Amino acid sequence: MPESKTRKQAVDKKKSKEKAELAEKRREAKRLAPASRNWVPAVFVPMGLLGVLWMVVYNLAGNMIPFMQSLGDWNVAIGLGLIVACFSFMTLWK
Repeated sequence: MPESKTRKQAVDKKKSKEKAELAEKRREAKRLAPASRNWVPAVFVPMGLLGVLWMVVYNLAGNMIPFMQSLGDWNVAIGLGLIVACFSFMTLWK
């Protein structure tokens, strides 16, 4: 025996309601998701290069540059800190 029209309409209404709820959840998730992260490579690449450059300059000419000479062994901490910060920024990139 065929189903009644009211029963078919009830099933259709239930499906459309579920689709609307799913669409609303997706919109909410999209709204809460972080924005584009295109800025991340523009930050971590120069930061890493600056860290490597700092270490190279300190090892090659650190005793000739007055402010590097006054920093002493802290130059190693600064260079490695920049490199570690670079790697931590890399984790933000999608």
